Amino acid sequence: MKNIAIIAHVDHGKTTLVDKILNFCTAEAKDVTERVMDSNDLERERGITILAKNTAVEYEGTRINIVDTPGHSDFGGEVERILRMVDTCLLLVDAMEGPMPQTRFVLKKALELGHKIILVINKVDKPNCDPQAVINDVFDLFVELNASDEQTDFPVIYASAKNNYAFLEWADFEKPESKTSIKPLLDMVLKHARDGAGDPQGPFTFQVTSLDYNDYLGRICIGRVFNGSVKVGDQVVLRGENEKGEPTVSKHKITKLFDFLGLKRIDVTEASCPNIIAIAGIEEMTIGDTLCAESVSEALPRIKIEPPTVSMQFSVNDSPFAGKEGKWVTSRNIRERLERELKTNLALRVEDLGDSFKVAGRGELQLAILIENMRREGFELGVSKPQVIFKEENGEKLEPYEEMIMDMPEAYSGGVIQELNRRKGIMLLMETLSTGFVRIKYEMPTRGLIGFRSFFLTETRGEGSMSGIFLGYRPFAGEFSGRTRGAIVSMEAGATNAYSLFSIQDRGDLFLGAQVPVYVGMIIGLHAKDNDLDVNPIREKKQSNVRASGTDEALRLVPHKKMSLEQCLDFLEEDETLEVTPTSLRLRKKVLNPSMRKRSA
Repeated sequence: MKNIAIIAHVDHGKTTLVDKILNFCTAEAKDVTERVMDSNDLERERGITILAKNTAVEYEGTRINIVDTPGHSDFGGEVERILRMVDTCLLLVDAMEGPMPQTRFVLKKALELGHKIILVINKVDKPNCDPQAVINDVFDLFVELNASDEQTDFPVIYASAKNNYAFLEWADFEKPESKTSIKPLLDMVLKHARDGAGDPQGPFTFQVTSLDYNDYLGRICIGRVFNGSVKVGDQVVLRGENEKGEPTVSKHKITKLFDFLGLKRIDVTEASCPNIIAIAGIEEMTIGDTLCAESVSEALPRIKIEPPTVSMQFSVNDSPFAGKEGKWVTSRNIRERLERELKTNLALRVEDLGDSFKVAGRGELQLAILIENMRREGFELGVSKPQVIFKEENGEKLEPYEEMIMDMPEAYSGGVIQELNRRKGIMLLMETLSTGFVRIKYEMPTRGLIGFRSFFLTETRGEGSMSGIFLGYRPFAGEFSGRTRGAIVSMEAGATNAYSLFSIQDRGDLFLGAQVPVYVGMIIGLHAKDNDLDVNPIREKKQSNVRASGTDEALRLVPHKKMSLEQCLDFLEEDETLEVTPTSLRLRKKVLNPSMRKRSA
């Protein structure tokens, strides 16, 4: 039995590779939809893996447990705990892009755990790719991350997961017979992946690394059997922690065991190490807890997660439209939902402030995913501007820093570099790629990245790509200004009118069209200047009984900019809030009344 994880940067082909392995090894997966492991709706919509998931295949008499991990560093909590379940990692690297920031992140975690690494150079069908240069870059990365001699001596295989083939030597790329199936990759796993450790005859030891829920079975805990075996009906001991971090011990009976194979979860009566299994029926069990035989006196080391770096305030929606669109609107509802999230998301922290909640996570994207999930479940809430979490050591103020890599057409690089420098970034590298794009690498405060993504996509006309990784805490970089343009704010309540919007659109960029309900203090656009502008978007044309030549032509409104959740979060300033409901995203001022707002300023 071999336990492997597939790790990589975002969009380097992890989930597609799992699809092809399942197709090759299991009959029921022949006709499955693309990216079968991305079962979450948000994962399918965004094309990224958010939650780690596991499956298993049988190949030539060997059981291979496979874990698909997220590539984005904002979901590092998923990566850190899931890697505890495996002994070997398939490191996927794009044959053209090479190792990216999040490749470094997931690889660092795997090397720290002492895992064996198999390098898979994916997407070799791309034109102008240079696999040999990529292998050299990966080797340099191993050395930089202090990999052991055994880890640095990694086997290499070339693949195109999308086209369903793998081969061992780059010289075979031009040979049609080398592009027939994914089988060489599975053969390499059998040859080089470590066998799972543990003694099947020893005392039973199991650690929870993931949670699922079923309406009939209740909580389902997924994890690895590190030692021994277990049967349905066995008496076991649960070693966990209470809210104060104190160890707890309780006795339970195993009532339900599940194994994984292909796309199925199979009901079994017995399981042994080093298998990855699911146990149902023990409601108190949570991530990091150890389930073991009574003879085992100590729990396995709990899973350590790096602390969060970004926080936001979640509060009850108190806008004039509150309660019209959502099902769950009270602070009690929000508190229960956040408590439920804490049980499965180890990277999240929640502080109850009475009338609001301070929610801290690894990055903007992780918090945006939580907000999106909540609105789809029927929640209404107000969300503040994301803030970085500062620290103080020896009297010095510290803030989180990130390393960013951005690829873009050269024509747009000047404006991006100018903006990064304004946000206290430091350039580390600038090079021209074989694709004609420019790649720049920056170190900068996480604070400077809040609100930058929207600017970057606009500045590069949607052609740029950016990714980053958390570096650590460094001295405070100093103050810099936030958004350089003000907001266009409604000073009346009602439905927007095309006649009024026609005259307002010359003053900036509108976020909504005609016949949209608005309230006083609601933000309807981005002003062309640096100050806020109060407008009346519901004003209608005055009627008269005199017909005038040339004044009744059709009004042509410029198409408005429809803001996504991430764009709304990037837009926010200190005095603004985002109203989130199941059907709407509304930007608004914290103080709605215009005269009161001017007084408080």
